[in-house]
Amino acid sequence: HQSTNLFLIARAGCPPFQFRPRSIIFIPSPITPPIAMMYRTISAAAALLLLPGAVTGFSVIAPISRPAARASSLPLFAATTEIATPYSLPPRVVRDQLPILYVYDHCPFCVRVRLAFGLKNIKHNVQFLANDDIPTPTALVGKKIAPILAVPEDDLIMGESLDIIALVEGDDRFGTPNAILPATGRSDIKAWQKSVQILLRSLQRPRYVATGLLPEFQQLDGRHAFIKNHQLPPYDKPEWKGDGTDENPGLPMDDKLKLYAEALSKDPAPLLEELNAKLVELDDMIFSESYCSAGGLSMDDIDLWARLRSITIVKGVEWPSKTRNYMDNLSAMGDVPLYDEMAL
Repeated sequence: HQSTNLFLIARAGCPPFQFRPRSIIFIPSPITPPIAMMYRTISAAAALLLLPGAVTGFSVIAPISRPAARASSLPLFAATTEIATPYSLPPRVVRDQLPILYVYDHCPFCVRVRLAFGLKNIKHNVQFLANDDIPTPTALVGKKIAPILAVPEDDLIMGESLDIIALVEGDDRFGTPNAILPATGRSDIKAWQKSVQILLRSLQRPRYVATGLLPEFQQLDGRHAFIKNHQLPPYDKPEWKGDGTDENPGLPMDDKLKLYAEALSKDPAPLLEELNAKLVELDDMIFSESYCSAGGLSMDDIDLWARLRSITIVKGVEWPSKTRNYMDNLSAMGDVPLYDEMAL
């Protein structure tokens, strides 16, 4: 990109720099602080230009002196890259009657909606439900679920996180419509999420109830309601909860409490080692510190960030720098705090 003197060069037909599983980004000297800050962004953008299946990596080399005559004679495979422009919050939206979100703090589906409202800069009220509170959500939508959105000015109450986000994204009373881009179908990220599902259950679930700080678990009944209904590995849900029959009553509550206590007391080092390695894998999939997919902030981020947030309740996690900055940036912009200060 000539405005910054940054070039992605693939030297096709110029041995020994023939195009093969590596591209080279040249950043000329003298290097300046803005250029230094762009190293990681440019590296990630470069990956977009490489042929699928033909390239496994690329190098960043800087600073160097690039002889003008030699550079001008090189055929450029690609001369531009997509730069990750940080997301900017839109103007504040304050309705006369504020929308209300009924949520659990730990629930990733609830966090999806809270993050979306924050990134759209919609002022709203948050009502945290106790985990054992059945009457309140049942009175609102007929069953115990979260999140629930109430829009008093429309006398509207609705559930389901993606439906709630779609509603405010399509209504210009809540800011610029479609400010959050659609999901891009990131099968790689979905596969990663599935690969850590059991691992995260082992680490996160005992810590949710043990901190004593999450609003839905302030009381013993709320903590016990969660433990009763949320299995720990290696149990599956039918084994843990049962089905209400004499043949399959589920585990006794005392056994469940004991398993949660044992999970929290175990040395987490082996699980942390596995999780840290998986986060390194994820770091390569995240496009930038502002959003995870090329093109801008999207529903990919709404889902991914909401799921990653719960990892911050685990003490000792080693976050790759790009992913850590991604978590911090969206936390600040979305006004949804992380759990670092209460991590166990």
